[in-house]
Amino acid sequence: MAGSKKLSLELKAFLDEKVERYNTTRFIELDPVSIPHQFKKKQDIEIAGFFTATLAWGQRVTVINKCNELMALMDHAPHDFLLHHNEQDLKRFEKFKHRTFNATDTLYFIESLSQYYKGHDSLEDAFLPRAPGESGFSIERGLMNFHDVFFGLADFPKRTLKHVSTPARKSACKRLNMFLRWMVRQDNKGVDFGIWTKISPAHLVCPCDVHVERVARKLKLMKNKPLNWQAALELTANLRFFDPQDPVKYDFALFGLGIIEHY
Repeated sequence: MAGSKKLSLELKAFLDEKVERYNTTRFIELDPVSIPHQFKKKQDIEIAGFFTATLAWGQRVTVINKCNELMALMDHAPHDFLLHHNEQDLKRFEKFKHRTFNATDTLYFIESLSQYYKGHDSLEDAFLPRAPGESGFSIERGLMNFHDVFFGLADFPKRTLKHVSTPARKSACKRLNMFLRWMVRQDNKGVDFGIWTKISPAHLVCPCDVHVERVARKLKLMKNKPLNWQAALELTANLRFFDPQDPVKYDFALFGLGIIEHY
């Protein structure tokens, strides 16, 4: 038992050092999080962050370029565009495409978000359970609630479902968990925004991609296979032993070890 505790303390120290190394603004420029960092207005940060997280697969340079293209199509004022665009303005999106995310998906995202922001001040509320008197909170329920809200329009295209994950389909929800990390975590390091206050950092689930998965398995922080929602919960539960109030800060360590150090 003593040996196991010593190993845990050593692993915590190792990961803490990596968090300090990679949770810094000098990495923003080469990361998709640079897109929402172009904005100051809360709603612009949310919208830019959500689109960026959704498109964040493939080479980071390509992701950043496509997200910059999308923000330019919204006149670099996404919240104002969502609230005030007309039908003619939407024609400019007809050729937008990133991998399997095409114009149909883009136009539905714009319509869903437009309808949402006409009645709400912040996207955070879409991640909060709607049922009156409902007690407790979990990211799992929050993600499923968001999915229901986002696809609440009667004519949503079925093909777009694949671009917004949900634990209900056993997905690890990597991109949405990354978006939530950006919006919720508050540590004054300048990377994550911390503009949402109704969701606690303690509730967050670690974003899991193949790089994080590889490092986590090597460090024996994840055993569940395949990489699904249960595997993401397992990893996050193990990270909570190191910091129960902010387990997802270790995403910086795992990602840095995987992408930059090729651990």
